[in-house]
Amino acid sequence: LNPECEHLEGDMRSLRLGRVFDCVFVHDAIVYMLTEADLARAIETAFVHCRHGGAALFAPDLIKENFEPNTGHGGHEVDGRAAHYLSVSWDPDPKDDTYVSDYAYMLRERDGSIRVAHDRHVEGLFSRDVWLRLLYEAGFRPNVIPIDHGGEHGRVELFVGRKPTSEAGTAPS
Repeated sequence: LNPECEHLEGDMRSLRLGRVFDCVFVHDAIVYMLTEADLARAIETAFVHCRHGGAALFAPDLIKENFEPNTGHGGHEVDGRAAHYLSVSWDPDPKDDTYVSDYAYMLRERDGSIRVAHDRHVEGLFSRDVWLRLLYEAGFRPNVIPIDHGGEHGRVELFVGRKPTSEAGTAPS
């Protein structure tokens, strides 16, 4: 979609580019961090790549405080082919730090044949306090920004971590 941009493949828990940026944006892929340790490592990666005085923006789909089981659907048709989906997100164990999103896909070919596929995603679900603590422990000065954008998840919370302007202002890691 954006061939003019540099694309690098890597694991957000361990990627080290050897350069820093004014802002680091960690979008919804952060939900694939399933443990506090993995989340902390991804936050550390953002910290390492953020210049002093810069910021990192984390946009998890959900946090524990706003999780509710939900369903969604959608799809599109192009040139006689179609892809439609139904999603169901639920929490089989509210005491742990994960939830499950199941997807059912109906895929129609030009000849009218239909194939159905299932895909399951286990995703991390951490509390606001865990996010703020891990951001602080990485050295950021964290803030929460609540956003109500409607859509699939309604009210979400974004986390902004500001990196202090000097080494002296960072928290111990």
